Amino acid sequence: MSRLHGPEAPLSVEAAWCVRVNGLCSRQGIRLFFATTSRLGDGAAWYVLMGMLVLLDGMHGVAVSAQIAATGVIGLTLYKTLKRWTRRPRPFASHLRIHAWVAPLDEFSFPSGHTLHAVAFTVVALGHYPSLAWVLVPLTASIALSRIVLGLHYPSDVLAASAIGAALGSLSLWCVPVA
Repeated sequence: MSRLHGPEAPLSVEAAWCVRVNGLCSRQGIRLFFATTSRLGDGAAWYVLMGMLVLLDGMHGVAVSAQIAATGVIGLTLYKTLKRWTRRPRPFASHLRIHAWVAPLDEFSFPSGHTLHAVAFTVVALGHYPSLAWVLVPLTASIALSRIVLGLHYPSDVLAASAIGAALGSLSLWCVPVA
């Protein structure tokens, strides 16, 4: 895949937006916040959530954690299939003005797996524990935004992943209703 070169290279509206927000990471504090948030979205935040549900809510927490995990397996399968099918290059791989501030987990951009899983897990968790919205909604939004700011995804990757994750989480709640 060849990269576009120089400031004169035309950018789509979406790529131009990526260039603007990607530049925020030139500030160390912003870069650290989004890199840490993205890293939490690798799985750590969700493992902690599931562990806390088990510790604080016993067998119901085990059941909800199992539902989150099962939703994650389905999400992972769907995400990997879509990545192989679309093969969309990441923004930093297509535009010299976009820098990858952290290493990507794989080669392709569409959809954002971090966002898909964060939204799906949040929908399932909030279906059972709506009081967790104050922490899960900002965390999920930060994970989604981090993927764009860090140069790893286009906004459309994140928006599509949000829709897929919301549908997947909702389907999970439909299949295993809130007790």
